[in-house]
Amino acid sequence: MKAVLCSQFCGPDDLVLTDIPDPVAGPGEAVIAIKSAALNFFDLLMIQGKYQVKPPFPFSPAAEIAGVIESVGAGVTDLKPGDRVAASIGHNGAREKVAVATTQIVKIPDNLDFDRAAGVIVIYGTALHALQDRADPKPGETLAVFGAAGGTGLAACELGKVLGLKVIACASSDEKLAFAKQHGAELTINYAKEDLKEALKRIGGDKGIDIVFDPVGGSFAEAGVRASAWKGRFLVIGFAGGEIPKIPLNLALLKGCDIRGVFWGAYMKRDPKDGRANLEKLMQWAADGKISSHVDRTFPLAQTTDALKVLAGRQAMGKVILHP
Repeated sequence: MKAVLCSQFCGPDDLVLTDIPDPVAGPGEAVIAIKSAALNFFDLLMIQGKYQVKPPFPFSPAAEIAGVIESVGAGVTDLKPGDRVAASIGHNGAREKVAVATTQIVKIPDNLDFDRAAGVIVIYGTALHALQDRADPKPGETLAVFGAAGGTGLAACELGKVLGLKVIACASSDEKLAFAKQHGAELTINYAKEDLKEALKRIGGDKGIDIVFDPVGGSFAEAGVRASAWKGRFLVIGFAGGEIPKIPLNLALLKGCDIRGVFWGAYMKRDPKDGRANLEKLMQWAADGKISSHVDRTFPLAQTTDALKVLAGRQAMGKVILHP
């Protein structure tokens, strides 16, 4: 079968498309014939050796997959060949087939296509865990989303609306903000045109912002904490801006606010039952049209390098999908 392999820490241009043996399902596993594999920004960091997870070489990028069960291993009774499924596998999605533990697999509704199913897992899983499980949201509260047109940011905008929050999209261009407004945002801030801290203060008023969702990091983080309401919640999602910020802790004292970490991957390992229930809920919401799982563009497996460059250039609004 074909696979895109990273054999040493490298950039997208150094990935190699090659043939590797077909996988065999072990006990408690199923082999999935991959129809769609979704890429994320952390795939770039992973192949460069800059991510907290460093798989053994050689590995393939792409953590999210959707496809059809081809075979099952010993002891598997809840899945059968032909079932339409999706899974979060951490890496190795940029290939034609993969063997996956059945505990990582969820079935997908018949009316949900493979591209959107693959794109739901990480970004919506992260956003739902952040907003539902970590933020303790109350209907009508304000939610400021940084990087609102990116994958996780867009998911937060949509899920914020589903959860009854007043969503404030923050992004670097009017085009991105218009896109976020189509996906649940009520108000917008262009932080390329105005100071983010002042804009949040203007919108939040004396009360401040109840929930800040930050997948960007860098200088934006401190602005978000400074804009937080009394008993506000600042959600640390990631550092797509490249810089891990250092927050003056006196701000948390003065605001009486919480700085809450959101590590979806660890949550899925530590609390797999609730994590799986969240994914099943999201798949149904996607099938019902409550969330868009918007696909920005698709690429054949042979063009994985080009797909990763779209992410590196911050060009994607929604998901970038590979078709093995």
